[in-house]
Amino acid sequence: MDWFKMIKGFYPKFWTKDMVADAVVCEKITKDEYAQITGEPYQV
Repeated sequence: MDWFKMIKGFYPKFWTKDMVADAVVCEKITKDEYAQITGEPYQV
């Protein structure tokens, strides 16, 4: 499964920034991918 593509398609209508951050914690996407999706750097 391409998590990055799926999450990018769902954000921001269905996913929040917190949900995208959870995907980083679960190692589904990287911190750089988080920044690409949300437009903001990943904050711990």
